[in-house]
Amino acid sequence: MKTRALVLSGYGINADEELAQAFLMAGAEADRRHVADVVSEPALLAQYDYIGFPGGFSFGDHLGSGLVLANLFRQKLEPQLRSFVADGGLIIGICNGFQTLVKTGLLPALDGDDRPVVSLVHNDHGQFIDDWVLVDCESESPCVWTRGLGRRWLPIRHGEGRFVTDTPETLQRLEAEHLVALRYAGRNPNGAVASIAGICDQSGRVFGLMPHPEAFIHLECHPARRHGFEGGIGLDLFQQAVQWKENN
Repeated sequence: MKTRALVLSGYGINADEELAQAFLMAGAEADRRHVADVVSEPALLAQYDYIGFPGGFSFGDHLGSGLVLANLFRQKLEPQLRSFVADGGLIIGICNGFQTLVKTGLLPALDGDDRPVVSLVHNDHGQFIDDWVLVDCESESPCVWTRGLGRRWLPIRHGEGRFVTDTPETLQRLEAEHLVALRYAGRNPNGAVASIAGICDQSGRVFGLMPHPEAFIHLECHPARRHGFEGGIGLDLFQQAVQWKENN
């Protein structure tokens, strides 16, 4: 039996179709469900192996990127989300989804503490970025989405992608526990502290990142495709997670 992914949609989310397609191509089933449906029926979460928080502009980012969606989930679904993770479920949050996960406290959730201790704020140059970046999957990270994967190109598109921590001690702990799963290689496009592009929780199953792996599920998507481009693609992250879940 195939594993199943729940991909959230609605309220300004705009990358749900691409995220669902990535799960499908990786070998899982994928259902796109409106946030309102999930909030009205929290038991839905228990039917899935993965939850995908896609990119976009949830609730227009009017009060801050991902903030309204994060508050909605904290108020309506926090116990179910905690149970989902505790029972072995996998969660990925991409761009606006990453912003949502850190504001719900699902990341990094050090020692189970759901206080938000990291955030994604305005890029240091104050401009929206739409580009390709080189990233490294950190080899010592427990992240099941990136474990064993190497350097690769991924697209980014964000105005609030600069990763920050509340204190230097939080950053030190993320580094010491290898919870930094993805790091910008060479060029730091937004001024993120320690060039951090993505982090995971201590289980390695909850993962948030600013680049868009779901936007690079075909080699032909890369702008250098006609010039002998070689290397890993974004689909690899989803295949890695699906394989891990099927084996565990």
